[in-house]
Amino acid sequence: MTKQVNQEKEQGDRIDYGIIMTIMLLGLIGMAAIYMAISYTSPSSTAIRAVIMQLVWYVIGGIGVVFVMRFDAEQLWRIAPYLFALGIFLLIAVLIFYNRAVAAKTGAKSWFAFGPITFQPSEVMKPAFILMLSRVVTLHNTAMPHTTKNDWLLIGKMLAWTLPVVALLLLQHDLGTTLVFLAIFAGIVLVSGVTWKIIAPIGGGAILIGGGALFMATQTWGRVLLRHVGFQAYQFARIDSWLNPSGATSGDSYQIWQAMKAIGSGQLTGSGLGNLKVTVPVQESDMIFSVIGETMGFIGAAALILLYFLLIYQMVRVTFDTKNEFYAYISTGVIMMIMFHVLENIGMNIGLLPLTGIPLPFVSQGGSFLLANMLSVGMVLSMRYHHQSYMFSRDDEFGSPQPKKV
Repeated sequence: MTKQVNQEKEQGDRIDYGIIMTIMLLGLIGMAAIYMAISYTSPSSTAIRAVIMQLVWYVIGGIGVVFVMRFDAEQLWRIAPYLFALGIFLLIAVLIFYNRAVAAKTGAKSWFAFGPITFQPSEVMKPAFILMLSRVVTLHNTAMPHTTKNDWLLIGKMLAWTLPVVALLLLQHDLGTTLVFLAIFAGIVLVSGVTWKIIAPIGGGAILIGGGALFMATQTWGRVLLRHVGFQAYQFARIDSWLNPSGATSGDSYQIWQAMKAIGSGQLTGSGLGNLKVTVPVQESDMIFSVIGETMGFIGAAALILLYFLLIYQMVRVTFDTKNEFYAYISTGVIMMIMFHVLENIGMNIGLLPLTGIPLPFVSQGGSFLLANMLSVGMVLSMRYHHQSYMFSRDDEFGSPQPKKV
């Protein structure tokens, strides 16, 4: 009996309750904001149903976290290729069976529809992509020393797994999600051990290309060229509204202008819970930060940002505690994914960044998005739960490195 109690206590000590509590607080804030956003323009019964649905997705996500947390590094290593293959299959399938109504409304062919439930397969791909890149980098670094030639080879291997995903997302006209995957890719490259002699020129080149594309988007001749490489009219409209949000407040700039007005009206302490006065389109999802800024003011918005900082700090701390290379790349991918979502969402709500349709993690309404975030955090929680040292050896039947407990 005593042995069983000690085992249960040991398992409890391996669970990172700090991360769990932070996500629960973000969830409570999110459900309150969703209720306020929907009840402002719809009956309260509609808002209550939306909150209940969000709670259901949290419960499903919580079950997923418990399930994923049971997987140790060796099991995650083995399932990574299968999850990646499933993700690719879904990204291809959605190009054929996408929801026509959502595509007509948003321009993105990235949603399945099952009755009243919609599902975005690119969200499933995020944790699978993180696992696969982490496996590729660990495999390479185990087999080869860091030289300039080998580092270029590593980047080539990572690109070989990344470019198909990016291509499929661009075919779906989902630029925002594409940027998330590129942020994950960049984060893992930064911690992979690749020399700065390679990273610095690539980073500088990416900045020049991005800046050049932005400049071209402001010129008539440049837009003609960009259209030939796949840019859409709505993307130019978003750039225009970002650069000049007050230029067409009743047209393309309406959403960002209303969000800025709502956040500004909140001032220091906010207008009070449930006291919304500014109409913002898609306020329960992409623009949910405007609800928090208006009702809770600068203090509430700053507290939300502090919660995200605390969550990221806790995940970084777990990474250093485990001292496991494979896990380190996984957590880096998860952290970069969450950070990019937070920075882009808040940035576009306050007018610092263009609109890209990026929701706020654990706060915005959305089932598949919430589930992907929960499963990703579950991988980080598994690091603490399986707090052991691993080594990588070539003793499996395929002659490739596998994580082994020691």
